[in-house]
Amino acid sequence: MTDTNIEQIIKDQIASHSVLLYMKGTPQFPQCGFSARAVEILTQIGRPFAFVNILENPEIRATLPKIANWPTFPQLWVAGELIGGSDIIAQMFQDGELQPLIEANSEAI
Repeated sequence: MTDTNIEQIIKDQIASHSVLLYMKGTPQFPQCGFSARAVEILTQIGRPFAFVNILENPEIRATLPKIANWPTFPQLWVAGELIGGSDIIAQMFQDGELQPLIEANSEAI
């Protein structure tokens, strides 16, 4: 696939999911501690979220940091905007900022 195709796939994923986590592994089996931490926080909020396992999508893994201007994973996107990685997710959760943001952009389970 070309970079343009991959960029379009990423843009479509972000547009199609109001809460999207690009991560290493899956929510059931995270493949790094940072992804596990992000999943744990999102799970505590109790709202559904989509995910993309970048280990199974090397083109996305290579292209997304260029689009997002964010070099690391996981990356949390809410309502089409990059929120950040696990440190920012954790800080926002501790500060009480993340839960209302997620709740405003997702359906209750």
